[in-house]
Amino acid sequence: MSIESRRVVIVGYPDVELLDVACPGDAFASANRAGAKPAYIVEFATLRAATVRSSCGIALVAQRELERVAGAVDTLIVAGGHGHLAAADDRRTVDQIRRIARISRRIVSICTGVSVLAAAGLLDGRRVATHWRHAAQIAALFPAITVDSVPLYISDGRLHTSAGVTSALDLSLSLIADDHGPTLAREVAQTLVTYLHRPGNQAQISMFMSAAPPGNRVVRDLVAYITGNLSGDLSAAALADRAGISVRHLRRLFTAQLNTTPGRYVRTARTEAVAQLLRSSDLPLQTIARRCGFGSTETLREAYRHRYGMNPAQSCQVSQDFGHGPSAPGQE
Repeated sequence: MSIESRRVVIVGYPDVELLDVACPGDAFASANRAGAKPAYIVEFATLRAATVRSSCGIALVAQRELERVAGAVDTLIVAGGHGHLAAADDRRTVDQIRRIARISRRIVSICTGVSVLAAAGLLDGRRVATHWRHAAQIAALFPAITVDSVPLYISDGRLHTSAGVTSALDLSLSLIADDHGPTLAREVAQTLVTYLHRPGNQAQISMFMSAAPPGNRVVRDLVAYITGNLSGDLSAAALADRAGISVRHLRRLFTAQLNTTPGRYVRTARTEAVAQLLRSSDLPLQTIARRCGFGSTETLREAYRHRYGMNPAQSCQVSQDFGHGPSAPGQE
């Protein structure tokens, strides 16, 4: 049976996050302009079709009453936003989400929209993604679900959950690739001038952005040295010698300031540098290993799998499918 169109219903509510609505909406509209067949029909729905004020103050005009969404729905998307707890506590909203989910091919939450799906009982026993800042709160409110604050998005059968804001674009590109193939998804990514389509299991936050600079001057100076000299000798002994302290004191400082050991910090810094080079260059893996301080490509692969849950070749393939990063096959 042929499909004439794919109906996408994006659900909003007062204090919804504008990007959580705009990212999937614009991605699907761009797919249509790129020639998606069947095309997407995107509807923004709220209770009573009320105009809602987004978290940034821009008013969003609904095209559809949530209560009147009927017939087949291809993709149900619940956006996140500062108003997510009020929406999850609103029986009318939750009842309508539960009803529409039964007639939807796939169900998507963006960021804290996952709390509305959870309140509707649609996520019990499932592992879901959400924004790292809200993960603990949502996990406490909904103990029947497992909240993972690390990945950008998680796809589990017909259920798709994301970290929100710009990661909503990554998930949308993934859904478009599922529907129409990577070539069209790549064209959408290029149209939207996004740097790359990031795989879902990529961490939301790089170690270089996850915390304030160390308060201790010795650790702060060593961190700067490590990030600027990844190919050098960064053993605990070498770092301690550079700082003029004992190895034991070095380890004590790193544990207190960074909650990790010098060795683990160096390994993570090198692995994140590998990921950046895989995405932004066509260097052979052997060159990347040498530049990032790994003694061999096998050591690099092991570290990469441990941090990202995939090997470099898989990461390269994701980048190739969306027209970014390494392009030459067989670099490993």
